[in-house]
Amino acid sequence: MRDNGLVTIDWGTTNRRIFLLDAEGAVVRREADSQGVTAIPAGGFPDEMKRLRDRFGDVLFLLAGMIGSNRGWVEAPYARCPVTFESLRESLLWVEPGRTAIVPGACVDAGRTDVMRGEEVQLLGAVAAGLVARDALLCLPGTHAKWARVVDGVLTDFRTVMTGEMFALLRNHSLLAPQLSCDVAAGDAFRDGVRCGLADDALLSNLFGTRARILLGRLDPADAASYVSGLLLGADLRIGLDGAPRDPVGLIGDPALTHLYGAALDEAGRTHQEVDGEQAFLAGMAVLAEGIR
Repeated sequence: MRDNGLVTIDWGTTNRRIFLLDAEGAVVRREADSQGVTAIPAGGFPDEMKRLRDRFGDVLFLLAGMIGSNRGWVEAPYARCPVTFESLRESLLWVEPGRTAIVPGACVDAGRTDVMRGEEVQLLGAVAAGLVARDALLCLPGTHAKWARVVDGVLTDFRTVMTGEMFALLRNHSLLAPQLSCDVAAGDAFRDGVRCGLADDALLSNLFGTRARILLGRLDPADAASYVSGLLLGADLRIGLDGAPRDPVGLIGDPALTHLYGAALDEAGRTHQEVDGEQAFLAGMAVLAEGIR
């Protein structure tokens, strides 16, 4: 960590979270806003960085997430698995030499292909901070849920499941949309959905079956959103748990989402632990910064 501190930004597509850390790595200021990469006009990132420096000072800026995508400021090439802090640090893209760097993200490109941006910081940060074991199956719930394996503290493989985005599409654009406006709760209907999603791989059929359940009086329309969420999470877990050891699953992210995935894992008979995603992100960025002078 540099003596004058560090600013880390988790810069996503629609939102960003900004943290000012002191020389010891403690957060002294934090902000969150809707200035994701799509909110910045074409060619506007240099001016945006100047505004950020005016507010936070002329310190090292480490940026992670979609800021390094082909929709962001400058596209940062992915670091291929296996990924460590050292490989991420070596692959930092310095858009302002010595002042502003973008974390590269991670990819799998060996038969099966997959990519992530930002989650790699959380995964390795959770391990570095001792929040999860050095050998673990980890899940980051979200719009595009990530299931990852770390072996001896190294990110070796991962898989993305579009669970959150699929639920949003169903809620807004499907035949089921009128019945999916209620909040999701981890109650009986949700757990029924999880069990159905875990039991077979007929997700597309089971989704239409939700409508049939309502029409035949087997499902209260007020519980439809919870049931469909459970179906999707059950299918999600079938993918994420396939071939995985029966160690506890580390859930990293927003507590509302990790709680929901935890309830689904309970139905699958799997133990789990929940880790705050912000804590994991900050731990990861602090370790990355340690090797930068």
